[in-house]
Amino acid sequence: MIKRGFVDIAEGQLHYRRAGGGSKPTLVVFHAAPAASGVLERMLAVMGRTRPAIAFDALGMGDSSPPAVATPSVADYVSATARALEALGITRYDAHGILTGANSAIELAIQRPDRVGKIVVDRLLVMDAATRAEWLKSYAPDSPPDAFGNQFRFAWHFVRDEYCFFPWYLRDGAHRSIRSIPNAEQMHDKVVEVLKGIRTYHHFLRAGLNYPASERLALVKAPVMVNADGARFRPGAVVKHHRAIPDATFEPDEAIAANVAEIVAFLDA
Repeated sequence: MIKRGFVDIAEGQLHYRRAGGGSKPTLVVFHAAPAASGVLERMLAVMGRTRPAIAFDALGMGDSSPPAVATPSVADYVSATARALEALGITRYDAHGILTGANSAIELAIQRPDRVGKIVVDRLLVMDAATRAEWLKSYAPDSPPDAFGNQFRFAWHFVRDEYCFFPWYLRDGAHRSIRSIPNAEQMHDKVVEVLKGIRTYHHFLRAGLNYPASERLALVKAPVMVNADGARFRPGAVVKHHRAIPDATFEPDEAIAANVAEIVAFLDA
């Protein structure tokens, strides 16, 4: 069963989803942008059969309060999560993150080396300076609420086009994605989750794009599992073979089970 709750921090409240129990360290799962922890529910449910697992909505995403600073960094988002874990009495944990969430797993291990046991970095975000500049300009535009409701149109097309193209704003054959589009119910749920954070979602994405992931990964003292593309930045790391699942909403059960099994084998070794 997925349980939901809020925890008080200096910025307001962080919303979380959690599953499982037992004596093993809690697995803290960081979601990718632009959604929030709702896309991780099915993964949390499977992971919860093996250990306690928790996923927070990042500041300004989903149902969490917005950041307190104008231009938050990954360190600011992770500081909020670390304080929320402390407030919940969770003192020993592992971490798993996907894409922008992988940055948070790395940063948590750096900020709380005495609390983090192991981390799983699922798809390290590494790009050259030109690509980063282009993405910062185009990937996460401001879309505040306006009198014409343009935020609703933007959120729908943004979410849909993330499944159709990569990156989503280059809508041509050369950038066509092979991913399937979720059904109408699943699209609705994800769009609503994005809309909840429409005033601030761009801060989370831009913080992730500005994060020097490969350099920060080298500072992590905890054991690391990382995808094959990122392994070159972490000699000696355990290589993760199953593909990352940033959105478990409509993945086949067997894909989620295989992904979780590989992570569990690493955490339990």
